[in-house]
Parts: sequence; structure tokens; C-alpha cells
Amino acid sequence: MQITITEAAAEQIRLKMNREEGYLKLKYDTEGTGCVLNGVPILWYVEEPEEGDVTIETNSMPILVEKIKMVFYDKELKIDYSDKAKMFQLKSPGQTINGRMSFKNQ
Repeated sequence: MQITITEAAAEQIRLKMNREEGYLKLKYDTEGTGCVLNGVPILWYVEEPEEGDVTIETNSMPILVEKIKMVFYDKELKIDYSDKAKMFQLKSPGQTINGRMSFKNQ
């Protein structure tokens, strides 16, 4: 899996980090969806990795991804930030996976 973080997204991520110690994580959130297949990718800033997390090196900063949930993502991903929507976006070469991706500090 290859993840690219745009400059706009990297800047916004740094602004939203509420502490120096922590890890950026691409979380496949299934809470409240009723099914593991209906998850929504979101960005989390967590204190430490959980069991099953793998670290993906990006062009900007490392990001954790749940190994078991990697099947739900395309091989190439880009995390971007829309100034117009004031939201993060997760894209692949063929689609926008989440055009309104939230950022959550844990």
C-alpha cells in the first residue's frame, strides 16, 4: 500500500495534533454502521499503536493502518485537504473514497 499526503493535508494535520507524542492513524471506522463492510475511513491521532496496526511510510509522515482492514483500501491512496469543504479527503487514482473525512484526537 502506498499513501501520499498532500502539503495542504500535512499542514492541517500538524495544526490539529494536540500533543507532540502520538501517531497518525487511518482508521476504518465501523461503529454504528451495523456491518464491517460499511465502514468509513477517518483520521485519528492516537497515543500509541494498537495490536494489528502496521506503519506505512508516506512522503510526509508515517501513518498507522489496521492490517486486517487494508483489504478495504486501494493500493494507492492520497490524503488531501479541501479548503472549500474544510475537510480531509481520501482518494485513489480511480475514485474519491471519502470526500469528507474527519480528524479525531484520541
